[in-house]
Amino acid sequence: MNVSRRIFLKASGGVGAALLLAGWPRGVLADEAWNAKAFAGKSLDDVVKALGGAAAQPSADIALTAPDIAENGAVVPVEIESKLPNTRSISILVEKNPNALSADFSIPAGTDPYISTRVKMAETSNLYALVQTDGGFFYAKKEVKVTLGGCGG
Repeated sequence: MNVSRRIFLKASGGVGAALLLAGWPRGVLADEAWNAKAFAGKSLDDVVKALGGAAAQPSADIALTAPDIAENGAVVPVEIESKLPNTRSISILVEKNPNALSADFSIPAGTDPYISTRVKMAETSNLYALVQTDGGFFYAKKEVKVTLGGCGG
């Protein structure tokens, strides 16, 4: 079978357009996956309420690792590990950012509740690791100092 490149590209483009019009893949571009109210929250309490909780409690079973001093607030490394049973999600909040919620990760059943990423911090503030379990919301916090200009002071 001798299929030219042009015919192949036309056919695959048509199939791709038909799939997008049919709504496939569902959830990738769906608005219901985006919780705009949670990401618009200005505090820990606002975010917890937007995610469906009443209040969050501090927990020693959440390991939050971040530098004490971040020389570049644009790329602050963060690691979070939850020892709480049935962890459903892990969120990162930066208290003094314009929008507190920086990231929200769903943790599927049977996976290790651990994340490692980088967040942007506008200024020195508290960094929160918010964990949702079957028993509610729990958090750990750490103050991270952001230096200006990478001077280390």
